[in-house]
Amino acid sequence: MRQRSQITSLIKIISFIALILFSTYLFIHYDLYLYFINKGKAIGFINSFHPYDEVAFISLQILQVIIAIPGEVTGIIGGYLYGPLMGTIYSMIGLTIGSWFAFALARTFGFPLVRKTVDPGIIKKYGYVMEHHGILLSFVLFFIPGFPKDYLCYILGLSSIRPRVFLIISTIGRLFGTILLTVSGSLARNDQYKTLLMIAVVSSILIFVGYLYRNRLLFLIRKLK
Repeated sequence: MRQRSQITSLIKIISFIALILFSTYLFIHYDLYLYFINKGKAIGFINSFHPYDEVAFISLQILQVIIAIPGEVTGIIGGYLYGPLMGTIYSMIGLTIGSWFAFALARTFGFPLVRKTVDPGIIKKYGYVMEHHGILLSFVLFFIPGFPKDYLCYILGLSSIRPRVFLIISTIGRLFGTILLTVSGSLARNDQYKTLLMIAVVSSILIFVGYLYRNRLLFLIRKLK
């Protein structure tokens, strides 16, 4: 039994190393990072897959979560290309699948993977979620504007939270922010800059308030446990 456990652990380590090396090669060799920080390149890349551009966009959202890159640009692109409704739907499909992948990777490969993927400061600050994984607390973390939600997927993968519960709270928690980004992208395409400015101002206020009071809110929630 012990020997089998050692073999299983060795396989996990080898698989983890292979995954990191392969992902790093693809990311650097093909300059994939440009598609997450440059709107023009991302739109051109997605449109090049027509008539399967929706699949390309969803895949980009999945990858964005797995490699834990801020998804503001891709969220806006969804609205720019597909409008507020379909843009939100496509984004949420990609974000949900990506969240599940990140969660499953962390649960499969454990802390060595999370340590390589998640910023050490985030692990130190929010690592308590791994032991005290209250559903309300996890949902609030997903809902807080500006919080690194992709990192949270990996952190929660180390907890004992059920995958089904994780998918529900991560999907609902991401929805509001995704809608804001998608609507902003749609307004930008239609040159509705006054409305876009209003949404940007409201969003900025919400992000500022959420960021300012995030620790106090989390402290109050933790006291309820």
